[in-house]
Amino acid sequence: MRQHNLALVMGTVAAHGPVSRAAVAGRTGLTRTAVSSLVDELLAGGLLTELGPAASGRVGRPGTALAVSKDGPAGLGLEVGVEHLGACVTDLRGEVRVWSRAESPNAALGPAGVMAALSELADDATRRAAELGLRPVAAVVAVPGLVGDVPGTVARAPNLGWHDVPVAGLWPGELPLRVENEANLGALAELWAHPVADDFVHVSAESGIGAALVVGGRLFSGARGLAGELGHMPVHPDGFPCSCGARGCLEQYAGKAAVLRAAGLPLPAAIGAAPAGAALEGADVVAALAGLARAGETPVVRALDGAGTALGTALAGAVNLLDPAAVVLGGAYAELGEWLLPAMRRELAARVTVRPWDPEALTVSELGRRGPLLGAALATVRGILDDPAALWS
Repeated sequence: MRQHNLALVMGTVAAHGPVSRAAVAGRTGLTRTAVSSLVDELLAGGLLTELGPAASGRVGRPGTALAVSKDGPAGLGLEVGVEHLGACVTDLRGEVRVWSRAESPNAALGPAGVMAALSELADDATRRAAELGLRPVAAVVAVPGLVGDVPGTVARAPNLGWHDVPVAGLWPGELPLRVENEANLGALAELWAHPVADDFVHVSAESGIGAALVVGGRLFSGARGLAGELGHMPVHPDGFPCSCGARGCLEQYAGKAAVLRAAGLPLPAAIGAAPAGAALEGADVVAALAGLARAGETPVVRALDGAGTALGTALAGAVNLLDPAAVVLGGAYAELGEWLLPAMRRELAARVTVRPWDPEALTVSELGRRGPLLGAALATVRGILDDPAALWS
């Protein structure tokens, strides 16, 4: 009961703070004596802080305002991409306090090499967090692949060349590490940081195309945690062969390589050999595509329109099946939304039959490519808010 009540008080202050003890008692239904005892425990644990007199509008001495602490326990988020690593520390208020990203040829390094490099990035982020008075208590890593039934494993990450990799077992860091799918963490970041609805489909692209389903304010993972494999939904059953063994998968028409191919541009491995008039700069293919589209390069605009058509076709099936309140375009797609959205809206309007489609229900994430890494850090923070007693058990 005390564990439940600690979480109740913590959640109330997080949602409504700064707030007095009396106001917490009023919102929770707990007695003032019980609230005072619970608050003292949370203050001692560094989870709450006192700010000074709270405005109450009542006659008499005001109570002390309570707020979630900006110091103390924190969440460490990590990310493994095909060509980069990332680290992020957020405080209990959900504010980003440390952010770092490093280019890294992860497909060539192998799992052990990747985890060693990620550990160095994590150590640097932890040191910087300590200088700010923050203490990460756990780490969550976002990976571009399917998480296995065994905790801490990646069952399949084709773009990294990983199969049944015990990621947590290779982790040399001291903090406990949890492994999660990047698309799921991107959707959770959207839910926690910029909620558009309690029921939505979040679709994103990094190394591949992923989707996540949020139903009733909770992530829907499916019977075996594999829900959201939108990239392998067929949009042309007799179309191009896919690496998964099927044909006509969405990734073959709306993935990064597919857009480059349709635009007549080189694949990332040959990015420096772009033809004249199509100057791709650096290794950031998404930013390069956006720049070319903005400059009015017809082949690129046409390729992005084709990708939007394929995405709209696939998502129409998801909308007809699930009836979500919104569809959110995140990850790399968020930076290309200007050119993807018209075709997507056109397809959704033509193919969604369960109800008239509201074009405003398709939105672009404000988080963009920051979503998975932010979601990884916030996952620990949400865990602390939901069960603060776990820090002392």
